[in-house]
Parts: sequence; structure tokens; C-alpha cells
Amino acid sequence: SACVFPCQKPKSELVRTSLRLLTSSAYRLQSECRKALPAEPSPAPDIQLVTQQVIQCAYDIAKAAKQLVTITTKENNN
Repeated sequence: SACVFPCQKPKSELVRTSLRLLTSSAYRLQSECRKALPAEPSPAPDIQLVTQQVIQCAYDIAKAAKQLVTITTKENNN
């Protein structure tokens, strides 16, 4: 995987928290999208629920990305 930040562990707890949120939300998004395309024998998913989950994941990804931009901008300006 590519390193967005230096490959050593980030020192800032805020950066680590944002990266965890970004990563977990991306995995959740992938999982929810798979539910929307089930294998043939499985029952049809609740599309409304899956859609809500996808929207929530996308929101969490955007929130984490915004946090990272805000944190790194502040750190670079200091």
C-alpha cells in the first residue's frame, strides 16, 4: 500500500485517529457495496439500508479526509 504520510507511525494522535477512521470507513464501504451485489442464491439485500450505510461510510471518509487536511495544514504552517 502507498504511504500518504511518512511510513513511520504518525506522532500526532489526531492523525492516527483520522487515519483509523479513514481506513475502517473504506473497509466498511467496500463491504456495504458488496452487499448491494449479492451472489445469485442469496436473498436480495435491503437496498434502502445498504444505501444508508454507503452514505454513512462516504460521509465518514470525507470527515476523516477533512480532518487530515486540517491537521496537516496546521502542522505545515507552524
